[in-house]
Amino acid sequence: MDKIRIRAKDWILVCDGSKALLLRNDGDAQNLNLVEIRMTTHEGVPTHELGDDRPGRVYGAAGGARSAVEAPDLHERDEQNFLAGLASELANDIAGGTLRRLLVVAPPRALGILRPNLASIAKDVIVGEIAKDFTKMPIQEIETRLEAYNH
Repeated sequence: MDKIRIRAKDWILVCDGSKALLLRNDGDAQNLNLVEIRMTTHEGVPTHELGDDRPGRVYGAAGGARSAVEAPDLHERDEQNFLAGLASELANDIAGGTLRRLLVVAPPRALGILRPNLASIAKDVIVGEIAKDFTKMPIQEIETRLEAYNH
């Protein structure tokens, strides 16, 4: 388990593909006191509302042979769009000077989508990442879990 130092006024992003909770530590390094700054949720929509992308067709170079390609995963694309928008919001917070240090807590899949979407300015303020899903926990439980990583 990696040790991370969470200081006073550090921000913590707890997110997955459909929910983001942005917290600030109003306590100190020894006693965390996480306060919600904002919460964003993205309700999953039925597939028929996401679009009707049918699998594409590829025509062979010789003859009239055709074959289907894999159908796009519209829910995955929807999650990617949500996380890209979240990364854009963080970049605005950083540019505005309100965010100086950020800890990101997200499942590995969400981290993998977030990383390439974070602007270079955001990468400079990220002090650590925890590959766990804390999105369904109350803030007090998140505090307790983060204390195990805090040193």
